[in-house]
Amino acid sequence: MPKVFIIVLNWNGLKDTEECIGSLKKIDYPDYKIVVVDNGSTDGSDEIIPKKYFEKVAFIETKSNLGFAGGNNVGIRYALDSPAGERADYILLLNNDTTVEPDFLSKLVKAAESDKKIGIVGPTIFFYDQPDTVWFGGGKINWTKIRGSHLDYNTVRKRDHALSDEEIEEEKNKVVDYITGCCLLAKREVVEKIGYLSEDYFLYYEDADWCLRAKKAGWQSVAVPTSYIYHKQSKSTVEFSYPYIYYHSRNGLLFASRFGSKLLAYLISFWIFGKQIIKLVFSYHKAWAKAALRGVLDFWMGNKGKLGGYY
Repeated sequence: MPKVFIIVLNWNGLKDTEECIGSLKKIDYPDYKIVVVDNGSTDGSDEIIPKKYFEKVAFIETKSNLGFAGGNNVGIRYALDSPAGERADYILLLNNDTTVEPDFLSKLVKAAESDKKIGIVGPTIFFYDQPDTVWFGGGKINWTKIRGSHLDYNTVRKRDHALSDEEIEEEKNKVVDYITGCCLLAKREVVEKIGYLSEDYFLYYEDADWCLRAKKAGWQSVAVPTSYIYHKQSKSTVEFSYPYIYYHSRNGLLFASRFGSKLLAYLISFWIFGKQIIKLVFSYHKAWAKAALRGVLDFWMGNKGKLGGYY
């Protein structure tokens, strides 16, 4: 069986990471290794995890928050540089605020092995608190809005009943624009060809960037509807906080300028900038406007990576 390195990035999420590790220990896939990368936690994770799980996981400390891409890249390098007998054939990025079904990885590997053109695969991701409601069923990029959207978002899928003909059709693997980094399985040769996750983003869009780079190199990204995991959503960054808005504003424009039309990206940036100025003038969503304005300004100035003053 192909060997899979499962990289779980932890940042002050001890309780979630422990639950994630617990669910991974129940999977039916026979050949895997869990690698926990601690991204500069201050909640005791750096002491508790290596002591409690030393027989079950490899533990790597970064000593500072390197962001989603930077932290995962530490784990990816570890996986690729492992000795020949322990080398990774696949690398799985898995959010620490997830739990998994026992057969989720078997189904992902089976799908990836079914076609040489498939380079990246991902599961159906359900809301942790609403386990019959889909959070992610594959990703689609809207170039006009410079935004990635989740296919099947908020749709209800009852998993324990007989499937109709229409549902059986929906259960087939499907080629998508991108797979979310919440749970993404990549072939070793893909990573060796296209390189690591781009650390220019720090948070958000690095997964879509990776998938489009893989596509340019000739590989497909595929969603596997019958592989299931559960996501607690927005644990590390509060949704609609200043960093959340900033990174989405800046990184969406950066992503669009790299993979779409640079001219369109800059035209949209002027439109976004003007809209935020109007919000400030009329005192409407001022906090949102300030974060979005800084994101646009940093895009114009070419500022990448971590937002100063946070984390």
